[in-house]
Amino acid sequence: MTTERPHGLMAHLPMLWPAGMLVLFFVVPFGIMLAVSFFHQVQGAFFEPAFELDNYGRFVSAFFGRALLFSLWISILSAAIVVAVAFPFTYFLTRLRRRAQVPILVFILAVLSLSEVIIGFSWSTLLSRNAGLSNVMVWLGMLPRPVAWTPSFGALLMGMCYLGFPYTVLIVYPAMSRLDPELPEASRMLGASPFRTFFTIVVPVLKTSLMGAVIMVFVFNLGAFLLPQVLGRPPHWTLSVHITDQAVFQSNIPFAAAMAIFLMLFSLAFIGLTLVLGASREAPR
Repeated sequence: MTTERPHGLMAHLPMLWPAGMLVLFFVVPFGIMLAVSFFHQVQGAFFEPAFELDNYGRFVSAFFGRALLFSLWISILSAAIVVAVAFPFTYFLTRLRRRAQVPILVFILAVLSLSEVIIGFSWSTLLSRNAGLSNVMVWLGMLPRPVAWTPSFGALLMGMCYLGFPYTVLIVYPAMSRLDPELPEASRMLGASPFRTFFTIVVPVLKTSLMGAVIMVFVFNLGAFLLPQVLGRPPHWTLSVHITDQAVFQSNIPFAAAMAIFLMLFSLAFIGLTLVLGASREAPR
């Protein structure tokens, strides 16, 4: 007995609902934001419909250049640190017994339940002068007096790494747990050290998951909004914070919309370039 597949509109009916949601909650807001990015900013007022490129022309200014370069720098640095720490951590985690892995994974999932607000103010308290870790170090005799480590670049970097660490572990863990244990064992039997085995066997085999983790942490931190305000100073603000500042406090919504368009397109271009480079390296020669 053979059944014929539906043709015409009935064949695409299951896709209408998700397509409609995509258009309603992504395409329409993106179109509105794109249109507003070309509007004219009225001094002392709101904005008026127009078509001008002045908002995009400000991208070549020193203000936008500093904000963009700092956002890229701290996103790349935090992604590199997080992956460098989470990758070997996950490797040793998967080598443990299942009974020992469960509480660690539960703890990591519990960290994901914390909002960025709680994480930001928790790190701000830990690094403060009055109730921070410096008081413990004074009690242990390691410091002469309490010091404040926030707001600073180091505090912001630490907070962003903490925020991205659980996501990286959960991305790498499934592929790492499926890694054939005979591969590292064969490498060690051939005389390779554990350090060399990790970087010549484990890392190349799991490069796809590793690349996915780098992309996720980079894009995630590129859009960081609250942590730069809580743990950093105005020079440490990312592009997302400047977008909010222009829209809410400066009342320059057209320029904020232009920056938001640029940030989204830049993130998509980075993801696409990374995927293309990864596919070219995996292609057979």
